Amino acid sequence: MADSQTWTAAPAAAERARSLLATAWSCAVTAEGGREEFVGAHTVADDGRVLLQVPEDSALLGAAIFAPRGEPSAVLEFADVAPVPVRGRVRARLWMAGRLAVEEGCLAFHPTRLVLRGPSGSVVIDPEEFAAAAPDPLATAEARLLTHLADCHGDAVERLTRLVDAGSLHGVVRVRPLAVDRHGLTLRIERTGAHGDVRLPFHTPADDVSQLTERMHVLLTRASAAACPRALQRHRTDGEG
Repeated sequence: MADSQTWTAAPAAAERARSLLATAWSCAVTAEGGREEFVGAHTVADDGRVLLQVPEDSALLGAAIFAPRGEPSAVLEFADVAPVPVRGRVRARLWMAGRLAVEEGCLAFHPTRLVLRGPSGSVVIDPEEFAAAAPDPLATAEARLLTHLADCHGDAVERLTRLVDAGSLHGVVRVRPLAVDRHGLTLRIERTGAHGDVRLPFHTPADDVSQLTERMHVLLTRASAAACPRALQRHRTDGEG
């Protein structure tokens, strides 16, 4: 069930992909040697190459070294998992097709095609745009920030729902912080049999955590001045909030 709230002031797809890679802990690699999953094994170079530290007995490493036709092709898959427990916890998936090469003691993956799939569908990302993009400045702090907001400031999350269109709150049973980036905060609206997301954009982007604090204060000030949605009032009356 889609929400009527419009997604605005969101990061570009290439930036979202770089942010996903900066925070993802695991990846799956499919190549001529089969499929392998690695945990904590990847980093991303400034030019967009994905560097993989794999075990010496990895079939993937053997495929790269002994490929009869030169550098083998491969597909890398990454999942963006919400740090706060919510329904449908995987926020997005990134697939990267390209070629592998042994460089500087590790496997270097050169992407030639990238597809990012999120709630609104799939987007093909230009490899040059991906290489030129940088992760969101809040990406590595997002998990800590959202967990703190959910665990210690539930009253603030509830107050922020005053900025959400009333139609998006019909049948609400729980609201949780889903994502935050320099452009805004996303809330997951959970209903009895469905869920959806709404975007609360900041008035101007935040380049670090201190600026994010100011942006959140502005949102909360706006929320305090708004009327409490009737749907949420009924939710509290039912004893579920």
